[in-house]
Amino acid sequence: MTRRHLSNTAAIAVVSLIFFTWGGLTSLNDVLIPHLKAVFAMNYAQTMLIQSTFFGAYFLMSLPAGAVVARVGYKPSIIIGLVVAAVGAAMFYPAALLPSYPLFLSALFVLASGITLLQVAANPYISLLGDPAGAPSRLNLAQALNSLGTTLFPWVIGPLILSAAVLGADQLAAMSITEQAAYRATQAQSVQVPYLLLAGGLLALAVFVLAMRIPALREATERADHARHTFREVLQHRHLRWGVVAIFVYVGAEVSIGSFLINYISGTDTGGLTEATASRYLAFYWGGAMVGRFIGAALLKTVDARRLLTLFAGIASALLLTTMLTGGHVAMWSVIAIGLFNSIMFPTIFTIAIERLGPLTSKASSLLIMAIVGGAVVPWLQGKLADHVGIQPAFVIPLACYAFIVWYGLRGSRLGGDLPPLVVVERVAGPAH
Repeated sequence: MTRRHLSNTAAIAVVSLIFFTWGGLTSLNDVLIPHLKAVFAMNYAQTMLIQSTFFGAYFLMSLPAGAVVARVGYKPSIIIGLVVAAVGAAMFYPAALLPSYPLFLSALFVLASGITLLQVAANPYISLLGDPAGAPSRLNLAQALNSLGTTLFPWVIGPLILSAAVLGADQLAAMSITEQAAYRATQAQSVQVPYLLLAGGLLALAVFVLAMRIPALREATERADHARHTFREVLQHRHLRWGVVAIFVYVGAEVSIGSFLINYISGTDTGGLTEATASRYLAFYWGGAMVGRFIGAALLKTVDARRLLTLFAGIASALLLTTMLTGGHVAMWSVIAIGLFNSIMFPTIFTIAIERLGPLTSKASSLLIMAIVGGAVVPWLQGKLADHVGIQPAFVIPLACYAFIVWYGLRGSRLGGDLPPLVVVERVAGPAH
């Protein structure tokens, strides 16, 4: 007996659950940064290796992930991605047991490799589930669930990781080597239970997706030999070429701000909060992105995507200037408010960049996911600058990123005249169950 595939709406709901999960896992890096900075007594540049390792996996693993999707399809790729991410989360247990910073970085790389495969499969899959004209709205809605994860995970899990009091450099210096080692081991082990629970949740989600019959999709234009299309051919399209850069700088800016937020608003010149309390405010940053994506999904039904992208990037730039030039609660809330206007940027840039690429879509998707490596580069650059001039003036780096996105919305995203016809998407019958 055969069973019918889920409707597009139900399939979107299932895949949106995946967006929720990887969003939460990614946002926990912002909690790990102040935690591991204290555990291993590192400077900002060294600590930002957390983001460099995590987002570097996107660059290194996107092409292999694209090959996996092309070979086995969307649903199996999503399941494989969830299992790989679960292995990475489980690796936090031995990393904390030692404790070992290189092993923490290795666990993050494996975790991010699984998420990379999820990104390569799920972003175009959501875009293809329905009318092409509604793709920006659909992806914004899915990304809103992603932002719900980034909001809830730091709120619920962050205080568990940051619950122990963090000792200052002078307090640590007054301790013996044995006492310092015991302190760092205790601090490191606070991540063990949360990440083991996350590993179990990822495996359970993989089983759930395996049991669900989400529709297989095939682009009709892709029935030509996929292998004959090259990345060089894809990059000839200017809206995709500049879209890759726009994804790079957007993810870099978003991640960089989130990475510094806890340290920034716990500073005496801004919020003066404890790190555990500041982790709650991190949820407002990511929560703003969630609210903005629900609003954006509605706005994009009537407002041109390029115009809305330009507007939101312009407001984010103004908020960054405000936090750089002020202090106290004005500086704190202006940087937190950027999350609201980050909201539509990734899904809107993504859908604009792959617009009307037909059989080139899967290769374009791999390039765009590779560009998430911006989350590895930009925070590290801001970390190097912050070590010399402080966090607040170092926000000039994400400010430059948003300025580029304004340009992309106005000029860089314009379509060329040599694009293929609009893609046709069909359901493909799966095996009987």
